Amino acid sequence: MKKILYILHYPPPVHGAAIVGKYIMESALINNNFNGRYINLGTSRSVDEIGKGGIIKWLRYFNVLFNTFLECIRFSPNLVYLTLTANGAGFYKDALVALIAKCLGCKVVYHFHNKGVINNQNKWFDNLLYKLVLKKAQVILLSPYLYYDIKKYVSKSDVHYCANGIPKLPIGLNENKESSTIEILFLSNLLKAKGVYILLEACSLLKNKNIDIKCTVIGGEGDISVVDFENKIIELKLTDVVYYAGKQYGDDKLVFFEKADIFVHPTYNDCFPLVLLEAMQFGLPIVSTIEGAIPEIVESQKNGFLVPKKEALAFANEIEKLVLNPDLRSTMSQSAKLKYNSKFTTGAFEDRLCKILKNIT
Repeated sequence: MKKILYILHYPPPVHGAAIVGKYIMESALINNNFNGRYINLGTSRSVDEIGKGGIIKWLRYFNVLFNTFLECIRFSPNLVYLTLTANGAGFYKDALVALIAKCLGCKVVYHFHNKGVINNQNKWFDNLLYKLVLKKAQVILLSPYLYYDIKKYVSKSDVHYCANGIPKLPIGLNENKESSTIEILFLSNLLKAKGVYILLEACSLLKNKNIDIKCTVIGGEGDISVVDFENKIIELKLTDVVYYAGKQYGDDKLVFFEKADIFVHPTYNDCFPLVLLEAMQFGLPIVSTIEGAIPEIVESQKNGFLVPKKEALAFANEIEKLVLNPDLRSTMSQSAKLKYNSKFTTGAFEDRLCKILKNIT
């Protein structure tokens, strides 16, 4: 049995790459096909620690480096699987891990869960590191839509594509939503880059046209505080339209999905948002943006609409189409569920990843 050393993120804290890492660790298919060992690449143990320094985080990082060195020698893996951060401080940290594995003669595959190489490739130091790290390496991307980000350093023949998947939920879906008011759901942290303010502008435009909607916003504070967000709601006179529900988890979160008619994600900085897969599982038509691998998830005119980033009017127009056309919502709802079940389950993800790892090793 081939041996793989997995150096990846897993919870805590909970974020996209960590969730996928957890699926890999718990996958019977993957673990029955390979002799695997795992190293936690993360140095944060809570959301509050992300982006902050400290002695404890440095000690955790040195522990990652030491364990990588030790396992590459002791375990002698056929492949080192590393969830490489694309840019910034995270890339610098991960690059050293990668270079240790490469210097010890290990074959390496990088699984990108984010993007941003192209934004830093013209900086001389970053360019040098990208060349060293990505030379003669295999790369797994979430979608062909993301190849542009690494094409300077990696040929297409060395790239593999593996869309993420999420577990099926053992609950009944609400097939017949009967309400005169259409429920819109947004679920992400309060971040400007997730388009929260664009959403509020779109809601204001819809209210001014007397379009009957209710919009629920779920998520914790990011670079937008709850106070600032609620003040913006008041400023735009949306207190009767937009409801902020704070953080929601588990069954509490699922209740909001079941009540919703439309899911919105006006992001302008994303890669492969798992929350869209959750929405599809509930059969929600999606209005989102042309960003990252989102066109892989949302096929415009089929299971939702895609609009240019930061365009509140275009976003509002697509929401309006869905609000005023129940037959269109129903058709897109069925398409969303079919696409999720055929492509975006954890089983489908595990099959894809297992085949890729077999091909590489």
